[in-house]
Amino acid sequence: MYNPFSLAGKKIFVTGASSGIGRATAIECSKMGASLIINGRDEERLKDTLSRLDMGGHSMFVGDLTVEDMLKRLLDELPVLDGVFFCAGVTDTTLVKFIDKAKIDRVFNINLLSPILLTKSLLKKKKIREGSSLVYMSSMGVEEVTIGLGLYAASKSALNSFTKAVANELVCKKIRANTIMPMMVRTELVDNITTLSKKELEEDEARYPLGYGRPEDIAYAAIYLLSDASRWITGSSIRMDGGSTLA
Repeated sequence: MYNPFSLAGKKIFVTGASSGIGRATAIECSKMGASLIINGRDEERLKDTLSRLDMGGHSMFVGDLTVEDMLKRLLDELPVLDGVFFCAGVTDTTLVKFIDKAKIDRVFNINLLSPILLTKSLLKKKKIREGSSLVYMSSMGVEEVTIGLGLYAASKSALNSFTKAVANELVCKKIRANTIMPMMVRTELVDNITTLSKKELEEDEARYPLGYGRPEDIAYAAIYLLSDASRWITGSSIRMDGGSTLA
């Protein structure tokens, strides 16, 4: 059956695949026929993701890609790829007056420096096939900056700018680069927010005409960008906010 969103025959690398959106995206990509290489720092949770993938031919790489030696080992093991979903990330709710260098390093190393260095390394090692797609996990937080999200929003704003640079530089090779920008998505991360009570989360979700998103909602957007159906899209951001920012 004809399916323009098929990932059959494609090799897709997903970072942050041990939980949340990364896990959901890996699972849904496998259902669309992709061969997955998944990455995360938690071996047990990554094994659990691997066990949930459809069909065979998948593999996993356990390691922190902010560590240079780990990144070098990954590049030696990776095949030539048709797509990458850069999903590994952390959040932060530190008020400006309590920010310190350790917090800055943690957020920027994982949310920004890691995808930048991974992109550079994949290109230098010729691990990205012509016509491939690079998808970066950003956030609507770059536009709707709330109290305590200064570091997080800054890291994702920088990632948006970097993605546009990648798109510009690689368009000659027909390699696409785009970001996905979700608002609140029901993941373990959101459910474990300690600064909001259950009632406050429910009140916040009520502001969303379509409710909070599910990890699968973001996975479907990633599939679109990783598939040939999006061959004419690069340097763009998909805004996913459940209607919460409608005028």
